[in-house]
Amino acid sequence: MYLRRYQTTDCPQLTQLFFNTVHTVNSKDYTPEQLDAWATGHVDEQQWNRSFIEHFTVVAVEGDAIVGFGDIDETGYLDRLYVHSMYQRRGIATAICDMLEGQAGTRIVTHSSITALPFFKSRGYRVVRQQQVERNGVVLDNFVMEKLKQTV
Repeated sequence: MYLRRYQTTDCPQLTQLFFNTVHTVNSKDYTPEQLDAWATGHVDEQQWNRSFIEHFTVVAVEGDAIVGFGDIDETGYLDRLYVHSMYQRRGIATAICDMLEGQAGTRIVTHSSITALPFFKSRGYRVVRQQQVERNGVVLDNFVMEKLKQTV
């Protein structure tokens, strides 16, 4: 597995990986209705591509397959972090997160799913607050989390 910067041609694969990951990995913590609201299968690829380009976006590749991705913006908001369901627990999310955090200033914020909560806690993030967000008329629980990086 290796990491590289995002390329515009990656966008269709990333949106599909997002949909599949939400509907498999997150299915233990969210109802089918919540999963369908979160990942509808219909995304605006132009908007996602623009967001990926504006953010620092990393793609994990194994062989010819994209197996994960993540992005962070200039304010330190870690927006997305997804790893293909068949590649879980192989250190891919850790490698992506290490690279993303390396681009951030002293404070990183993310909105973590219930599923990702233990991962972020293990990396030193703390829960700022639990919240309920509405997606397509359906309420989902998630957590605003932050990590303060040590300064030397």
